[in-house]
Amino acid sequence: QVQLVESGGGLVQAGGSLRLSCAASGHTFSMYPMGWFRQVPGKEREFVAAITWSGGSTMYADSVKGRFTISRDVAKNTVYLQMDSLKPEDTAVYYCARDNSPTAILHTYGRAYGVWGQGTQVTVSS
Repeated sequence: QVQLVESGGGLVQAGGSLRLSCAASGHTFSMYPMGWFRQVPGKEREFVAAITWSGGSTMYADSVKGRFTISRDVAKNTVYLQMDSLKPEDTAVYYCARDNSPTAILHTYGRAYGVWGQGTQVTVSS
């Protein structure tokens, strides 16, 4: 059974850092792009970052560009999201997701992803 499990969330002060991890199991992880999304209660899910299977190409939302870094370790079946210079507006539940298609095309919309983790809460205090 395909499964994604996020970890690494928590409470941090503004300007601080967190690293989220997403461990994949039960499927061919290495050939698919992976993405991170976030959601605040009452708002739509928002794209954060995506990475190709090789790690050679990445994409970021404008709101996190220059502060967040997505990476992956294929051998460990794990995707990471390094979050630096955190702001209170980064507070959300963060989800990782696997793209539906094993291609090098990166997508920013949620319906392109078919497997989702349970989410991890990130709270940034001012």
